[in-house]
Parts: sequence; structure tokens; C-alpha cells
Amino acid sequence: MIKNVLEWLENSYKKKPNDIAVTDESNEMTYAQLVHSAKVIATALSQYISPRQPVAMYMEKSTTTLAAMYGTVYAGGFYSLIDTRQPIGRIEKIIEVLNPNVVLSNQQFYQEAKEKLGDSVRIIKVEDILANDTIDEDRLACIRKQAVSTDPLYVNFTSGSTGVPKGVVVGHGSVIDFIPEFVKMSGINEKDHIANQAPFDFDVSVKDIYSSIYVGARVELIPREFFSNPTHLMDFLCDHEVTVLTWAVSAMCFVSIMNGFGYRNPDKIRLVMFSGEVMPIKHLNIWMKNCPQASFINLYGPTEITCNCTYYRLENRVYESDEIIPIGHAFNNEKVFLLSEDDTEVTNTNESGEICVAGECLALGYYHDEAKTNSVFVQNPLNHAYYERIYRTGDLAKYNDQGELVYIGRKDFQIKHLGHRIELGEVETLVQGRTGIMRACAIYDHNKKRIYLFWVGDREQKELHQELKEIMPSYMVPSKLVQLEEMPMTKNGKMDRAVLKKMEGID
Repeated sequence: MIKNVLEWLENSYKKKPNDIAVTDESNEMTYAQLVHSAKVIATALSQYISPRQPVAMYMEKSTTTLAAMYGTVYAGGFYSLIDTRQPIGRIEKIIEVLNPNVVLSNQQFYQEAKEKLGDSVRIIKVEDILANDTIDEDRLACIRKQAVSTDPLYVNFTSGSTGVPKGVVVGHGSVIDFIPEFVKMSGINEKDHIANQAPFDFDVSVKDIYSSIYVGARVELIPREFFSNPTHLMDFLCDHEVTVLTWAVSAMCFVSIMNGFGYRNPDKIRLVMFSGEVMPIKHLNIWMKNCPQASFINLYGPTEITCNCTYYRLENRVYESDEIIPIGHAFNNEKVFLLSEDDTEVTNTNESGEICVAGECLALGYYHDEAKTNSVFVQNPLNHAYYERIYRTGDLAKYNDQGELVYIGRKDFQIKHLGHRIELGEVETLVQGRTGIMRACAIYDHNKKRIYLFWVGDREQKELHQELKEIMPSYMVPSKLVQLEEMPMTKNGKMDRAVLKKMEGID
């Protein structure tokens, strides 16, 4: 019985110690080097933490960062990556919630970490640990002996409605349950070169990191700045002979908007998986046209259920502008169902309900936030016989005629306007299907009772507004259209609705 993700790393190390496990822009590590570095880091960390305690990391993703993550696990702890580009106020709140005994940084960010965090926490430079090159195998064996599958593995912080970031705690058992099914579904294998787009504090990266060690594949870490330079990005994909992409929708849209394929086509790509937001059809068609050899899979799932809970394999064809891509069916060993507003199960076609999930995939909860945990990780209201914990996602979906789940939008994006119930996601889908529109985001001002449409594209605004009047019911037509040069994005690659609201003074 596997109870710790390190068993996957060690299995791959035993099978192929001299094969490359991970690369970044300037370095690479074999499986042997990765395990050795992780154990060196673990030996040092074990002096500062006890099992099941956090280690915060203030550095960008790299081969050394990945070794530090595994080193934290070897030391019995769990890791939490801090985005170095976020505001100091948010960093301070994350540190306050985590309350770690130690923060790991590197040469590049060590001084910055000292300046931002001051003397509030012990900060250690990872290069100093590696230079010592000491491994205490007996100590690490004792730590591993007491490990259980319910131990936390990582904490990813997401935005909190109160202004305090929510730390989602995911355990070894959840990753151990999900990754084999994800690999089986996707067909990822030891020959693959997986191009990691997501930062390590975003759970899309979990699929890259743990799928690779599970099968013995190779992870290619794409520098963050390449996603503002399409020629560097396309050169990276081609030169590294990338075969698998598991990317946020916004990253894929960047390539198509910036005409990356017009510069160079990475023809080794055989699998493209995307998640995070609804994929705009015009961008999907560009990708499918330029990667005809690749399979495409739509993934859905929030951080709280360990990456994804449903998937949908797309047909290799041109999609119509008004088509909606389903989120599909549940992964094996995950129960995904819909609940109505009165907590009855929704089974009828085209009837909306909240997506709820049960299974070993569920996160352990929110770190140091019992109230928030208990508000969304709840007893299944359909089960009155025994305790069955579910996660209420806050997302709405429906079943189509084929019995597949179709994402509608967030519950909090469902509005009542002019006496009609409207899904803002439907407004966005209709707009993004128009010629000349690249991205669209709809926001509702509850005080003024107005729908605002923010859009990126080359259409004339009056012409677009008139077309929307022809394709939408009058009550759905946005009151104001705001054209943008580019859509503001959150650090996790989603459209930043808070910034858009602030632009128009919407509460």
C-alpha cells in the first residue's frame, strides 16, 4: 500500500537513476540527483520542523525548488509556495496563517525575503544547505516510518472573500488516489516531456509534478517570463521536444492571440489538456488546426478536490462558434453530482444544479480555518445513513442530452436581472462566439442593476452592441460595453474580475 508520494519518486529513481527528471532554463537534474538533493535538504530541515509541520518557500520554480519540495516531504513536513510577485500584504497574511518554523529561499530571492519578512521567521538559503551535502539516512528512515496517507502534502493559497487567503490543505492520500487515474485517462508515459506552465503554488502544476514521477517522465519547467514572449515560448516547446501540455486556458489563449504558431509549430505535442476557465472556441480551433496530431481534453475541478474531478475528450474537428464544450464525466473513484437550491439531486437534462464532489480526492480542509472548512466540506444532504463528506464547489452545471456535465458558471455569477435569472457565463460564451472577439467577461452591478461587458478584440463597439441585440434576449444585452487592450488576469491565470469591477467603480 502506497502511503507517501516519495514512493513514486524512489521507484522511478531505482528504474532510471541517470535519466533526466526535471529541467529549467539553466539546469537539469537526473532522478538520482533529484533524490540526493531532496535528502540533503530534508536532513537540514529535520532540525527545524517536526512531522506534519509547514515549510514556506519564497522562490520561483526551478529544479532546486522541486528538490526542496520533495526535501520537505522527506523531512516529514508539507510545503507551501509563496508567489514572489504578490503584494507584501498578502505574503504577510499567508505567513501569518502558515506560521512556519522556517522559510526556504534561494540566492536570487534570499535578500528580498529578508526585507519583506524581516525577523518574523527563520529564512534559510537552499544553496547553503546543498553546499553542506549531508544526508542522515537513519533520521530520514525514522521520519518515514511514522508517515500515514492522511498527512498533508502541500498547502495552496487561493483568494478568500474576507481578504484573508484560504490555504487549501491536500494530503498524500488524495494525490495518490488521483494521479494514477489521471495518468490512466491521459496516457502519460515515461517517454513524455511534460511542459510545466503553471507556477508551483497553483494546483495545475500538481499534475505535471506527480504524473512525471509516477511514470518516470521528464518535466520541462517553462520560465514564467516566456508567457509574455511568444517566440521564446514556441522555441522552448520545440527545442525541448515537448509532448504533453497541461495548461491553464489563459496560457493557451496567449499563444493563439500572439500568433505563436505563425512563428514556429511544436509538432511533437501529442496531448493538450486545459482547465481553469471555459475555453473560447476560436482559440480551441486555432490550436486544433496547428496541432492536428494531438488529442485534446477539457478538465474541470477546483483546488479543493485535488486538481480535477471530471474530464471530456474532444473530437478532432472544427467546432462551431456557439458550441459549448462539456466538462464530461467523473474520474474513477470520484462521485460528482448536482444539488438543487433545496438540496435535492438534479438528474434531469438541462436543469442546473451545484456541482458537488465526494471521494478520497477531497482536500483535508483550509489551514487554520475551521469555520470556512465546515461551511463547504459538509455532510451529503442526500445521505442520512452514515457520515459522507462532500465538497460544495459553488459551481453550476447541467446534464446535456448525452448525459455529460456542462459547466454553466459560478453560483455567485448567477444574477436576477429585470425579472429573469441569467448566467453571466452564458453572456460571455455568446460574446466570445462573435467574429473579432478574443476574450469577454461579464460583470453585474447589483446597485445600478446593470450588466457590464469587458472585451478584447477588433470589432467596432456600436456594431458589436447591435449584433448582441440580435442574438440575445433584450434582458441579457449588456448595458455598457468596455473595450480593453488586454484582459487583466489573476496570478492563477483567470480573468481578474476584481480589477474589472474596480475600473468601473462596481462594489
